[in-house]
Amino acid sequence: MGVDYYKLLQVEKSATEDELKKAYRKLAMKWHPDKNPTNKKEAETKFKQISEAYEVLSDPQKRAIYDQYGEEGLKGQMPPPDAGGPGGATYFQTGDGPNVFRFNPRNANDIFAEIFGFSSPMGGGMGGGGAGGGMRGGRSFGGMFGDDMFSSFGEGRPMSHGPRKASPLERKLPCSLEELYKGTTKKMKISREIADASGRTMPVEEILTIEVKPGWKKGTKITFPEKGNEHPNEIPADLVFIIDEKRHSTFTRDGNDLVMTERISLAEALAGYTLQVTTLDGRTLTIPINTVIHPNYEEIIPREGMPIPKDPSKKGNLRVKFNIKFPTRLTSEQKAGIKKLLGP
Repeated sequence: MGVDYYKLLQVEKSATEDELKKAYRKLAMKWHPDKNPTNKKEAETKFKQISEAYEVLSDPQKRAIYDQYGEEGLKGQMPPPDAGGPGGATYFQTGDGPNVFRFNPRNANDIFAEIFGFSSPMGGGMGGGGAGGGMRGGRSFGGMFGDDMFSSFGEGRPMSHGPRKASPLERKLPCSLEELYKGTTKKMKISREIADASGRTMPVEEILTIEVKPGWKKGTKITFPEKGNEHPNEIPADLVFIIDEKRHSTFTRDGNDLVMTERISLAEALAGYTLQVTTLDGRTLTIPINTVIHPNYEEIIPREGMPIPKDPSKKGNLRVKFNIKFPTRLTSEQKAGIKKLLGP
């Protein structure tokens, strides 16, 4: 029997016109070449097959020929049930043979534009007006697909824009500074509803994998196209995860720099201090500070900050600020000693 058009559209042989249309809309949107840039060749083949299947099964005369004779009968190897008739079929009489049916599939993009009201799911539209290809068997689009498809076909008025895309669904993705420093893989379980060819919805669960790259910042967005719930006449929403930074016990982030505050005594500030820092990847840094540490002093340790996202081999700086603990009271002897040591 050649190609099984019912199987291509994932419908039963008893499918109604509405069921065929729903099945076509779902599969055509899924396999449109513009939505499959990484496997465009396969998508183009499937898109043409889906369009051809819909063209045949949505036309009663072509469907009758297909049901009786299969694909071969459609494409000229068998006679039709009865000769003659409109609807895009071409009949011709050979010298002494029977009438032969010839089926020439229409352009898949034309069928898509007629059903959806735009020429590409990625944007761009087409205006109403020309009647060429807009009629089948003497019926207008309004009669076939609903009166809202065109406000007045053939009068130059714009057609509807087809199904609208739902607003994005945004979710926070909390990450520790260690995860943002080294990078990590997050597995996110989602529950959503998907629609079958008849338009019925069913709940499904999916695991989404997110590769968090070293140096990503709070507010970075990761988008999973059309992972929202599926509803009739609506393109599913994109699911967007937004990086959120967990509070850290030692470090805060300032761009690509890490900032920390070290608490020291007045004696350490004046006499010298050895700083020890455990980095986000577990190393221990030992930094001797021999200068006097005043309240606004900041020790800068180059290349010990966060990785730079565009080039993780490069890093920002680690900036150490100091909180100097002053004594609350001094004895007379201590005051005299300090004056003697620090006085002019």
